[in-house]
Amino acid sequence: MAMQTDADARDENENSSSKMSELEIKSILLLDDDIELADTLKHLLETHNFIVTTVKNGVEGLHEIMRLDFDVIMCDIMMPQMAGDMFYRAVERTKPNLLSRFIFITGHADNPKVTDFLSKIDALVLFKPVQVDELIRTISFVLKKIGDARQIEP
Repeated sequence: MAMQTDADARDENENSSSKMSELEIKSILLLDDDIELADTLKHLLETHNFIVTTVKNGVEGLHEIMRLDFDVIMCDIMMPQMAGDMFYRAVERTKPNLLSRFIFITGHADNPKVTDFLSKIDALVLFKPVQVDELIRTISFVLKKIGDARQIEP
């Protein structure tokens, strides 16, 4: 009978914790035309074990959601080519199961078009500048919400 050494036990624990981490890694689609902000958020979220795909408008975002059902969709509202509200409406028509995964991020809280859109939908909103702890809490809330929904589905 072989005895397990401390090193063996450590290796076993590291293997099981790395498997655990792989299972917990979630994907985020980040849409923002401010490339510097998008890169900063991407690096920040990657340090929290998220896989982050960044795009600069809704057109590019649609290409990505047709490729993959992201766990969280973080979306700026005011963007060129296809703004966040139009992107949301396009996702509503093509992949409505993803709507509960949206977190809107905007610096235009006083814009009537933005407030009108946000009042008509059921989505979470963060206002720029976003605090890191608030962002992580909001992402965790979305992940818990979709996790609970997946458990309810047959």
